[in-house]
Amino acid sequence: MDIDTTSGLHRRLTSRQLTMIGLGGAIGTGLFLGSSLAISQAGPATILAYVICAGVALVIGWSLAEMVVVHPEAGAFGAIAHRYLGPWAGFVVRWTYWTIQVIAIGGEVIAAGIYVQFWWPSLPLWLPVIVFSAVVLAVNAVAVKLFGEVEYWFAMIKVVAIVVFILLGVLLITVGLPGAESTGTANLTAHDGFLPNGVNGLFLAMVFVLFSYIGTEAVSVTAAESENPVRDIPRAARRMVTRLALFYVLAISVVLTVVPWTTTAQGGEVTESPFVRVFAAAGIPAAATVMNFVVLTAALSSANTNLYLTTRMLHSLAANRYAPAWTGRLSASGVPRNALALSALGLALAAGVSAASESEAYLALFGVSVFGALVVWFLILLTHHAFRRSRAAQGLPASPVRLWGAPVTSSVVMVFLAAVLVSTLFIDSLRPAWWAGVPFFVILSVAYVVASRRAAARS
Repeated sequence: MDIDTTSGLHRRLTSRQLTMIGLGGAIGTGLFLGSSLAISQAGPATILAYVICAGVALVIGWSLAEMVVVHPEAGAFGAIAHRYLGPWAGFVVRWTYWTIQVIAIGGEVIAAGIYVQFWWPSLPLWLPVIVFSAVVLAVNAVAVKLFGEVEYWFAMIKVVAIVVFILLGVLLITVGLPGAESTGTANLTAHDGFLPNGVNGLFLAMVFVLFSYIGTEAVSVTAAESENPVRDIPRAARRMVTRLALFYVLAISVVLTVVPWTTTAQGGEVTESPFVRVFAAAGIPAAATVMNFVVLTAALSSANTNLYLTTRMLHSLAANRYAPAWTGRLSASGVPRNALALSALGLALAAGVSAASESEAYLALFGVSVFGALVVWFLILLTHHAFRRSRAAQGLPASPVRLWGAPVTSSVVMVFLAAVLVSTLFIDSLRPAWWAGVPFFVILSVAYVVASRRAAARS
């Protein structure tokens, strides 16, 4: 049995599992239900937004791979930020990431419960939420290899659904399907053209599209449990980001070509999803039922992966004495079950608040999640700059994996992320990111001062 001697975690995750874990964490239900927020801003030009944001995700994924192959340790980018930017950065990055993923878990489990109500409308929401919470907890509580295998097949369902959708969509656009004439490409330029709301609309769309790629950093968190991190992490990062970009760009292109963007921008339920329309046109029986099953597994996949990520981040914080010591203990199978239990408590709280979707509390949680995600990505790239400078100053060899064009490429992406963060002030639905995110980071900084003093006293 291979064990990471710095953390005690078991190295059991294979290259194919790592790729699917990354895809599972990044592909959420938003894509399947139309990505209506982005499309409402940019219309058909949303395709360009997905292409540009894919480049941003690739830079972040590649910079992470460059650092993680040198430091394949528990806590991934949080532990590396601690090493190169200092204890405050390591504390803030890991606790922020833990918080935003706990919020995401609550939202995905609630979503899964709502999808079950598609079949049984009278079923109380709390029942499937409790059942699904127990399922993802059980999967994460057993050996990491089981988690990797379950997540592999969860993510595979999403990938197969997207591939089938793209193939059927291409046929529907070009030659038509039995009972459905070809749509052609007229929808890409109809209704005020390809760029109906100008460049400003395209940028606002990128604000929403960027969140579709959050989760691409998941691969780096698996470094301490990868069978061969030096070989597998870069390979998995490259495959995951390129496949994710390809799936997103092609799927959104099909959506905008088959269905007028003015229709898709209105959003809707599962039965109104563009995926359902294409499957129905292909003569697939019970298309809405098939699609509902896919979005259900998409939600469970994301919850499963995010629970894994929160558990490992908490375990890493315990190693630096920035979380209770008991959260760093491992089971005989190498799983930090105490950290899992604490993350599950957060899951229950987030799910409970998410149920009241109109409450101010939910808007605050959403705001912390948006603000925190952008800050984490920015600090990852800042860590990458410090990583390169430090190794060059010490005369250490370069990483076997290097981000192309850095530091120019990473600096450009940092400016882009800063611009996106500022632009959330001017979007009504994202403005809570500031009035909830800024106080959150103030509280987190105060918590760091308290935790560091206690850690120093214990030492």
